[in-house]
Amino acid sequence: MSEDNKILRLVYTLFLGVLLAVFVGVGTATFYSSPRMPQYPIELNNGGKELTPSQIQIQNNYDQQIRVYDNAMKPYNRNTSIITLCVGVIFLVISLVFEHRIKLLADGVLVGGLFTLIYSIIRGFASQDTKYTFLTVTIGLIVVLFFGYHRFVKERVPAETKK
Repeated sequence: MSEDNKILRLVYTLFLGVLLAVFVGVGTATFYSSPRMPQYPIELNNGGKELTPSQIQIQNNYDQQIRVYDNAMKPYNRNTSIITLCVGVIFLVISLVFEHRIKLLADGVLVGGLFTLIYSIIRGFASQDTKYTFLTVTIGLIVVLFFGYHRFVKERVPAETKK
């Protein structure tokens, strides 16, 4: 295989992986809407001057809305993390199924699965639940170790040591 062809395959693999992860992120946002962030009140845009009593009331109301929004985002981020974690694992399984048939696509799906796992872990951190985040990172680590071993080490181990 020529050097140009190897580079093109690498670029294609990375592009497919990124596109799959973006597809999952956009798909999740499309079919599982996030809570709406409250809009900053225009009454509070006063050029840095001291707030009037009515503006203080508006600010307090806005601050309360932001707290409600933040509390609603925590379970949304956790649920999004669960969805994308599952899809990432599915991508990795698909990459194993096709690794000997369509290597180029299998590699792209593998990269997409890894990027999707990264996205899932980031969303897990955004849930601000340390136990859930630890669980997500643990699952990600186990999955990556398993698939890394299966994909890159297992086939290279001599036949005598496999027994």
